[in-house]
Amino acid sequence: MLESLNNIGWIILGAHLADFGLHCLADRLNLRAMPASPPVAFEPMFETRDYQRTKDYLSINTRFGWMAGGIELAAVLAFWLAGGFPVLDAWVRTLDLGPILSGLVFVGVLVVLHTLIALPFSVYRTFVIEEKFGFNRTSWRTFVMDRIKGAVLACLLGAPLLAGILFFFQEAGSWAWVYSWAAVVSFMVVMQYVAPTWIMPLFNRFEPLGDAALETAIRRYADAIDFPLQNVFVMDGSKRSGKGNAFFTGFGRNRRIVLFDTLIKQHDRDELVAIIAHEMGHYKKHHVHTGLIAAVAQTGVMFFVLSLCIAHPALFAAFYMPQPSIYAGLVLFGLLYAPVDFFTGILSMVLSRRNEYAADRFAIETTSNGEALVSALKKLSVTHLSHLAPHPFYVFLNYSHPPVLSRINAIRNQLPSP
Repeated sequence: MLESLNNIGWIILGAHLADFGLHCLADRLNLRAMPASPPVAFEPMFETRDYQRTKDYLSINTRFGWMAGGIELAAVLAFWLAGGFPVLDAWVRTLDLGPILSGLVFVGVLVVLHTLIALPFSVYRTFVIEEKFGFNRTSWRTFVMDRIKGAVLACLLGAPLLAGILFFFQEAGSWAWVYSWAAVVSFMVVMQYVAPTWIMPLFNRFEPLGDAALETAIRRYADAIDFPLQNVFVMDGSKRSGKGNAFFTGFGRNRRIVLFDTLIKQHDRDELVAIIAHEMGHYKKHHVHTGLIAAVAQTGVMFFVLSLCIAHPALFAAFYMPQPSIYAGLVLFGLLYAPVDFFTGILSMVLSRRNEYAADRFAIETTSNGEALVSALKKLSVTHLSHLAPHPFYVFLNYSHPPVLSRINAIRNQLPSP
């Protein structure tokens, strides 16, 4: 059905193919950029066999990503070009459920189809690739329960939000995008309060930090920088993976620092304080709030553009749909907006990398122990089998954090001369 595509259809098709091609090119350059031996700064931390595991991990994940991404893209294009959207829409209309319930069913079927396509790749990545390299700790029961819980949350939280957006665009005329924007922003803000205390505990166990000496060091540091620390929790990250991490989450009374139990096992006290100092640096430098403001602005732009496109006949013609509808317009606009989202995502990652440098600077200035942060970054990179010298183009497209060697060099440049 390619011969019947209109100009909008060709633009969307070309954009999705170009996106996939650019990422494949970046992947190939990144593979070639992997040095034959570890960078000098990392040599003492590697044996030949260990570094070969890092190279193998990158190679296997990259090639698996090509296969998974290619099949998922092919499935979307096949569904589109074979007339899947009008067939699904015709079936939904026979149910005679009304515009909002019809929209929920239409989107729900597409989500289920996408989940069924992506599920085998998720299983293989978890139970074959991550298992092979010693990272997987996920049991089949945990894997299945995670999917069930995610589906239930999508129904309880996502479905009402989607229904509200459908209602606004159905009934509110030219103000629909403003009301939808306000609804989504309200949802985002509420989730900052709800997620740490109600949702995240559905998936992981959060317990108070049991190491009294470490907690004292963390609280002493928080007091020194006037950080309003409410709680420090340990999360059972080892329930799913051997990789360690830490993060800052929540607002107000629900603000908390979370350490993976795997992270605590892999790092000493000074390194853990340095990692937490970095996370607190994001808060003190207002990165959390500016990130939320940027997300709010980006959401507003998206809904405004949506309001201009959602009823445009050319958009529906591009997907062979004879009968326009609000719910189908939302889905089709998502495919149209993907190239814009690609560029805004790159800008977001540029800002994120800059913020990571700023958080590193804050950590070394306030702890006066930059070497502890350097040591922590090295350990994280080695234990995660990270690419230590990624290609700049790959970084540009994919990295929300600067490459570890760039961070280490920036930290070292901030340290006083011996």
